[in-house]
Amino acid sequence: MARMLEPLVVGGVIGDVLESFTPSIKMSASYNKKQVCNGHELFPSVVISKPRVEIQGADMRSFFTLVMTDPDVPGPSDPYLREHLHWIVTDIPGTTDATFGREVVSYESPKPNIGIHRFVFVLFKQKGRDSVSAPASRDHFNTKSFAAQNDLGLPVAAVYFNAQRETAARRR
Repeated sequence: MARMLEPLVVGGVIGDVLESFTPSIKMSASYNKKQVCNGHELFPSVVISKPRVEIQGADMRSFFTLVMTDPDVPGPSDPYLREHLHWIVTDIPGTTDATFGREVVSYESPKPNIGIHRFVFVLFKQKGRDSVSAPASRDHFNTKSFAAQNDLGLPVAAVYFNAQRETAARRR
């Protein structure tokens, strides 16, 4: 699973959003059967509805928190509003998907205006059920601080995709 970390380092996710960690759980995210792969581009028109996020390789007695964030707000060349929170689901039982969890911050579809944005899904293993509280705001969110405040430790999985504003010509 260490190979899975390399694209996160190259893409700047490790550093900008996360500390270095060792992936230990298999997580997959997909939008209408379109798989999220590190660094691949998805059009905003494809990511309007919340994705299916599945957790594999964990037992049913474990609970997980899923965070989706954009570290490139308002634009990647000057992300002074870093990070913008798009979604949080807590209490997801292992070997299930995010629909079995508790959505504490509703899904907000990505709408990048300037440049190519990274949208990062991060999975944390919880110490117990009902142990994670929602942040005060979506703006100026910090994944590392959120994890520390909720005693989540390092992530167990992460994946990200890129998206940029669609022009009328690109939508065809």
